[in-house]
Amino acid sequence: MAGRDWRKLDESDVRVRPGRGTRPRSKRRPEHTDAVRALVTVVDRGRWTCAVEDDPSRVVTAMRARELGRTPVVVGDRVGLVGDVSGKPDTLARIVRVEERTSVLRRTADDTDPYERIVVANAEQLLIVTALADPPPRTGFIDRCLVACFAGGLRPVLCLTKSDLASPDELIERYADLDVPTLVTRFDEDSLPLADTLHGRVSALVGHSGVGKSTLVNRLLPDAALATGEVSAVGKGRHTSVAAIALPLPDGGWVIDTPGVRSFGLAHITADDIVSAFAEFAEAAEECPPGCGHLGAPEDPDCMLDEVGENKRLQSLRRLLTSRAGLET
Repeated sequence: MAGRDWRKLDESDVRVRPGRGTRPRSKRRPEHTDAVRALVTVVDRGRWTCAVEDDPSRVVTAMRARELGRTPVVVGDRVGLVGDVSGKPDTLARIVRVEERTSVLRRTADDTDPYERIVVANAEQLLIVTALADPPPRTGFIDRCLVACFAGGLRPVLCLTKSDLASPDELIERYADLDVPTLVTRFDEDSLPLADTLHGRVSALVGHSGVGKSTLVNRLLPDAALATGEVSAVGKGRHTSVAAIALPLPDGGWVIDTPGVRSFGLAHITADDIVSAFAEFAEAAEECPPGCGHLGAPEDPDCMLDEVGENKRLQSLRRLLTSRAGLET
């Protein structure tokens, strides 16, 4: 309007620049009532492989819908899918909903790392795979996995491999008072007890590299063709599973193989999280002073767990608490 007399302008001369969209903005989002349920089986670089209705023959590739933002979606999650769920080549569905998790296995890189990583969601049980030799067992790692199970709502199962190289008796005795089921396997015997334990359940496997996780899965599922590797000369395994993957069992159920880990940090778990998994101590722990680590004297001289009476269960509980506190490796 350069050169025009502004005193002669009226409302008809006003020009309002339209917004980017023609529809009014709203915070309401579609409910996606037509979304189909699916199980996340693989996560790979911004794409999620899902089994529609838990059917391994109906595999769909999906992306995370924009409205989910940065909501984490991990292997084992139950999700809602919309879009093209045919599973045909070059098709892509959208994950629009992540259902509430029944259990979560979390860990941190170490005990000082505040960032927790969700390893697996909705697993019913965790098989803590430990070799009896080559590499030698690390009880501190087993204790930490037990802590993560109790805090995350998973049923722990101790799976001892390579029993042809060493006796399992010492480890079995160490965890007898925790009522943790134990499986003992060796390479030259069938894994029928293992198959029975996994049947009809969603189970995750965790352990150091080289302890035989992928070997166990290959025995149960020969077509899985997971890479297995030899243990290095220094006694530490090589990573043969590079990402968590859920595999269907032939008679029902899923097994989730996770990458080998060298450490299992517990920075996200409190002492009370562990004690709550032990019914006989939970009530007494409520009478403890604030901030009590439940370790007993000298660290926690006023811990009320001592009033319950010293027994093997309490010793086992405090061993787990000591491991969580980073006082034992």
